[in-house]
Amino acid sequence: MEYKIFKPEYLLSITGGDRETMAEIAGIFFNQVPEFLNDMRNLLNQEKYYELGLLAHKAKGSVTVLGMDEAAIMLKEFELLAKAGEQKEKYEEFIARFKADTDTVMAEVNNYLGKNI
Repeated sequence: MEYKIFKPEYLLSITGGDRETMAEIAGIFFNQVPEFLNDMRNLLNQEKYYELGLLAHKAKGSVTVLGMDEAAIMLKEFELLAKAGEQKEKYEEFIARFKADTDTVMAEVNNYLGKNI
């Protein structure tokens, strides 16, 4: 099956194809997402842009495991802009896209693994 965002190749390579390990890694990511989103919104509201950039960097590392290449590129741009405090009008868009992409990838991973994580 073709997935819109999820690319299983990297996850397969680091787990040797073990589905339980894949589910465990995906579960860790799924648990991190609400925290990332909450913290991003809080930092944005508090105008702590440099810290927001650091968080975008951390989130970028997490999305890479699930092959979310476009999300990683977007988060890199978000990181650099936020650390510099530039183009602040885009930050809300970045957060919304991160949420949409992670919602999609969660459904795709669940489909791939054949179970809800």
